[in-house]
Amino acid sequence: MARQLRAEQTRATIVSVAADLFDRHGYESTSLSEIVAHAEVTKGALYFHFAAKEDLAHAIMEMQSRTFRRLASDLDGRDYSSLEALMRLTFGMARVYKEGPVLRAGMRLAIAGISVRPPLPHPFTEWREIATSRLLNAVQQADVHPDIDVDSVAHILVSSVVGTCVVGGTLEPAVRQPRRLAEMWYIRIRGMVPVTRRPRYLTLASRLARQTVTA
Repeated sequence: MARQLRAEQTRATIVSVAADLFDRHGYESTSLSEIVAHAEVTKGALYFHFAAKEDLAHAIMEMQSRTFRRLASDLDGRDYSSLEALMRLTFGMARVYKEGPVLRAGMRLAIAGISVRPPLPHPFTEWREIATSRLLNAVQQADVHPDIDVDSVAHILVSSVVGTCVVGGTLEPAVRQPRRLAEMWYIRIRGMVPVTRRPRYLTLASRLARQTVTA
């Protein structure tokens, strides 16, 4: 039992170190030798868990997917409208992106075109499907105009969130990102939410930005 626990801890350390290095230096520029050195493990320990660098990338993207699904599932059990749940999900992603390297590394891997092994979906496909589902429900709840192209809005929304995280993370301090995300939502809300319901969601975007900064 103790040996199994040590093995799990070693694997978690290797993944965490790899995510940090992939995030800071990029996948192609990070070698397995660097991961071994920073994780303070032997090459044998690394190869026991991961046969190649691609296996490490896949493990990080799996963790990213689990984190995203957990965030979405936690929101499903609460009394939120579909649009509010979607907004909270994007700010939850921004918080996780700010706090640890796994989501940042996973996003960088996805942008770099690292292949995803089935049955794991590409993260952007998974996020777009979640956004599409929430937006369709929001249309039924009259929080979104019925004549919008839901697929296009979901695509633009995911692209905007990813761009906000990546561009903001490159040019600005992390504390600024929730505000940038709120600004993105101001534009989306004014374009797709009926006038009578806009104040609620504009106020929500501002509140979520403040909460994310102080979390």
